[in-house]
Amino acid sequence: MSRSLSSLSGAALSGAALAEVHPGRMTAPRTPSGWPALVLNADFRPLSYYPLSIWPWQDVIKAVWQDRVDVVSVYDKVVRSPSMEIQLPSVVSLKTYIDQDRSPAFTRFNVFLRDGFTCQYCGTGGELTFDHVVPRSHGGRTTWDNIVAACPPCNLRKGGRTPAQAGMPMLHAPHRPNAWQLQDAGRRFPPDYLHNSWLDYLYWDIELEP
Repeated sequence: MSRSLSSLSGAALSGAALAEVHPGRMTAPRTPSGWPALVLNADFRPLSYYPLSIWPWQDVIKAVWQDRVDVVSVYDKVVRSPSMEIQLPSVVSLKTYIDQDRSPAFTRFNVFLRDGFTCQYCGTGGELTFDHVVPRSHGGRTTWDNIVAACPPCNLRKGGRTPAQAGMPMLHAPHRPNAWQLQDAGRRFPPDYLHNSWLDYLYWDIELEP
């Protein structure tokens, strides 16, 4: 028996059916990491652009059983149990909206993402550190508005001085980003792999060029 996962609601995947289709008893034609699903919020926007919000196929199937997601699109691949075949989802959307307005965590990754993974003094990418704009020796704090991404040579050159003292103007002044600003920054860094069924949901709201 072959069934599309999009037709399997929480009710259909309960009781005996759930026992028959348990992830631990399924086999896939490739390794589990080979068929990830793009995860959308309830408004059909990705939960995250960078890193891209994707789940392995086992987590997606479990979420469908638990009635936490709707299947939007599927691969042409299946997983099999002794009694049925189920198409693997390629795109799913959450049934409960997750608020994206919460303040982003102050992490090294988010600082680099805000700064476009480039040194804020010379504009190069590659290896990065973070730099206190106002050095700690001058009372500078480790906060959003005093930390920037910097390459090791610029960080060393600046030393314990302010940008003005070192003659090193910044490309952009540091600031506390909101979640939407980080999401927008993440769009500039597409992942290595993009399935065709994901594209409409990643780029549908990007402003078109005239």
